[in-house]
Amino acid sequence: MAITKRLRKTSVKSQKSSENFGIPGAPIEKSSPFYFGFLATTGALTAFVLLRSLAAASQIFVLILISIFLAMGLNPAVEFFKNRGLSRGAAVSAILGIVLIFVGVLAILIIPPVVRQTTSLIESAPTLLDNLKSNQFINDINTHYGIIDSITQKLESITSDGTLLVSAFGGIVGVGKSFISGIFTALTILVLTMYFTISLPQVIDQAIRLAPASRRPRIEALTAGIVARIGAFVGSQISVAFAAGVVMGIFCAIFGLPSPIALGMLVFICGLIPLIGHFIGASILTIVGLTQSLTTGVAIFVAYLIYQQVENYLIMPKIMHKTLSIPGLVTIVSALIGASLLGLVGGILAVPIAASILLILEEVVYPKADQS
Repeated sequence: MAITKRLRKTSVKSQKSSENFGIPGAPIEKSSPFYFGFLATTGALTAFVLLRSLAAASQIFVLILISIFLAMGLNPAVEFFKNRGLSRGAAVSAILGIVLIFVGVLAILIIPPVVRQTTSLIESAPTLLDNLKSNQFINDINTHYGIIDSITQKLESITSDGTLLVSAFGGIVGVGKSFISGIFTALTILVLTMYFTISLPQVIDQAIRLAPASRRPRIEALTAGIVARIGAFVGSQISVAFAAGVVMGIFCAIFGLPSPIALGMLVFICGLIPLIGHFIGASILTIVGLTQSLTTGVAIFVAYLIYQQVENYLIMPKIMHKTLSIPGLVTIVSALIGASLLGLVGGILAVPIAASILLILEEVVYPKADQS
């Protein structure tokens, strides 16, 4: 109690009397080697810690980046529902419901045929390999190198050798772990995308407030243009993938493949994946075609290959030039560079980032250069 009273008296006296903490000394000499070395060391340590932190949390940042990109891409659809009287949260919920319904229908339509076709392909693989020997050219190659015979023996060992089945089970466990990890990542992206889509206007407003007040209207207009271009890219990607699904679904029906509607929906999903999406779709359709006959498998592969070339060199460049106002060459080059830097994520983000950079160049950099 005595100490408490003494502290109270001291605080009262300090409030009444003017405090004097001494005269400030001379500023530190910035040309001093100690000062320079201290700043350099502190900066290097700070950069090292930041880089290590970013590297440790790189996967989280990638998920956040993908979620922000998807939120910007879904913004036009959200605005569409908002213009019809829904709140932003209700519009996001409606879009999420549509996506979940589509995924559910896709799973119901695709999973049973995929299981049936995979089983049928495994059972008919030896017969298909024997049919290849009827071709004189392939038979001569097999006679000299034994390629088909080696593959046939490998298939027979896989279905009969118990040790290989054990190793295959280990592989299945690994695939199961990857599947669970993929499901968790997809759910994380879904939740983050939903939250970012709901709060996108607030996030943009808070980011714009970091700029000086005199520049905010200009930055706001540029930001709206960038968000619009990203939304246009997502919309055009969905349109092109939908066209691919319809065309290849028709080809599947023409060639007599089972479940052509489900296969068309699968092609639509694969078409949403840049660079490697059509490779996955062509592989699946070719395998399904091979379960029918060798001719059907080759025919659907050739049809898919022809359509892919038409899409890559005619449809996609025109759509990108019309919606994003970027040349087709920039689209291809940016996708290749993005994929080489960040893989699949880079391939997805490269084209809208290139469109955003071109917008900034056209609206900010080029006018200043023309006036100089």
